[in-house]
Amino acid sequence: MASYSGLLRKAPPARLKAFLEARHVTAPDDFDWTSEGRGTKFVRSIEDLLSGLPDRQQDKVKAELDHLHTLADANGLTASERVCAGQGIDLEGLEGIQDILLMLAISHPKIIDRVSADTSLLRFSGGKGWAGFQLDHGGKPWALDDENARSAFLRDVMDILDVAEHRRSEADWFKSIRIHPTTGEETEITQATIYVEDRAESELAFGASATLERQLVQKVVEVGLACDAKSRIVEIAARGGKKVRDKYAASFTKHFAPDSAAPVEVPRREVRLDVLRSQPKFTTEPADGVEQVEVSSLDFYSVGGGFARFEKRGEDETIYQFLERRFGAMSPLRSGGWAIIAATLRIVIEARDGKRQRTLTVTLKTPNTTTLPNKTETDRHFVFGLLERWELLAPPPNTDDLFEDFA
Repeated sequence: MASYSGLLRKAPPARLKAFLEARHVTAPDDFDWTSEGRGTKFVRSIEDLLSGLPDRQQDKVKAELDHLHTLADANGLTASERVCAGQGIDLEGLEGIQDILLMLAISHPKIIDRVSADTSLLRFSGGKGWAGFQLDHGGKPWALDDENARSAFLRDVMDILDVAEHRRSEADWFKSIRIHPTTGEETEITQATIYVEDRAESELAFGASATLERQLVQKVVEVGLACDAKSRIVEIAARGGKKVRDKYAASFTKHFAPDSAAPVEVPRREVRLDVLRSQPKFTTEPADGVEQVEVSSLDFYSVGGGFARFEKRGEDETIYQFLERRFGAMSPLRSGGWAIIAATLRIVIEARDGKRQRTLTVTLKTPNTTTLPNKTETDRHFVFGLLERWELLAPPPNTDDLFEDFA
């Protein structure tokens, strides 16, 4: 059965019919678009319609259905919603991800590529092929809309990829809207997918004479960016390893945020702040050299729409003792309807090897932001190791590269 059979079965009949008609697939007047159960028989009836097309056209339609099917999951739905929100495309009243994808394929085909790029970003965020970088404020807003900066960055991408000057390239810049899963807060994201013509590959294929021929297939390399100007975080999705993504981050800073200091890599991992709902036991080992760990602030969100932030002030009690003393059973840690959405930890490192005592501060924000600014890479790895031990971070995804080359 076709790999896109699930898409066919779950698609609203009217939308599927409109999609196929737009691809010049004509069904007889008595065709049953509402076949009971939308099972194997229905899928085969669609296959029969496609088989009546010329070979090239049939392959093209099936390939498009295959691609849409790969996007028809929870990540594809989230990507569709935030990309469409950024483009002003109303999805109200549509019947699920299959309906959305087919509508976009009919009315907004360019958006499908953007949804595809953002779906990949969602699937592989935090894993191999992805890196997030925190920039300081630098005193000026990012110049994300500056065409000269965009052109200069594209030239740098070509240099980093080490492709010949004659290779073609294209940058697709667009807006998307991310919605916080707990608070519903909207954040505008500027995204870019940069396409660069790579070296061609030789493959065997059947030619016009119906015999095998060796043909050149032109490959394309993709580099993805997602820029959160409010939080000053840029995500970079590209092949090539850490050193390559560091080069992209340095180029981004140079052209779009020249007043900022060097970017600091911040791994993106799902945070688990419910661990902090009661006084945690921060387990350490002598080799860690950790003298003290404390929760110095907690941010809460109420289901009614309220926010509350509490910071540790006194040296003689913890933030947990303060909340219990001040609010008792009405503490947001104990009463219902409050979710922890952010927390700050202070990790005091003992003096050793001739170095003075120092404090590392890390802020965790739901769903997946972890900031440890202005620290060395050694400190960042050390702190993230502690956060994993304390179960404040979900395990990293085990994935391959974000983007795949395509012909």
